[in-house]
Amino acid sequence: MKDPSPARLNVWLIEDHRAYGERLMRALNRLEGIRCTQRFSACEDALAALRDSSAPNVILLDIGLPGISGIEGIPLLRERAPNCATVILTVFEDDEKILRAICAGAVGYLLKTATLDEIAAALHAVATGGSPLTPRVARRVLAQFSRANPPQRDYGLTPRERDILELLVKGLTIKETAAQLGIGFYTADEYIRSVYVKLQVPSRGGAIAKAIREGLVPPISRWE
Repeated sequence: MKDPSPARLNVWLIEDHRAYGERLMRALNRLEGIRCTQRFSACEDALAALRDSSAPNVILLDIGLPGISGIEGIPLLRERAPNCATVILTVFEDDEKILRAICAGAVGYLLKTATLDEIAAALHAVATGGSPLTPRVARRVLAQFSRANPPQRDYGLTPRERDILELLVKGLTIKETAAQLGIGFYTADEYIRSVYVKLQVPSRGGAIAKAIREGLVPPISRWE
């Protein structure tokens, strides 16, 4: 996602629980810098709206939806709105759903136990290139990938691209990565896009997952 940090972050919500969805939408619209402009109860409705409306900056997406599930909807939403980030907001925290969502292109994964402040912080993080994960989800993801046996493959990454990838896995935003390496924001963004192409992944979450799973960055224990 580009950096310009719009005055108001435009958010769509796809949530089939009416009371929860309406309550969250009202709460988000009371926050400074965020505007939840649309709420849908199904992916199909959001996909239809994307034919006639400008895409939002971020879509908050439930998993357990009628019709097309949230995970199935991620690539369809990305196809209609490639510059829109998708963040999962769900009650499900099992490993299979988490990994499927990340591999499908979700840039964040939040649980509905998250507070409004945590959801708002996650939305702002996404707008500046972050990949927010609820702490319990992050631990599960890292633990699972750390147990995997990495195949010996480097994907042709340059030393600079490896540096970039390691900082992404550590959770740095594009701005922070650029500052850490002493390069410009757009230069860092180009390196990150090159990493996506070489790893054959659609998003930051996919790059992080593949890097940890295949041992492309130093072991997690060295960072703690």
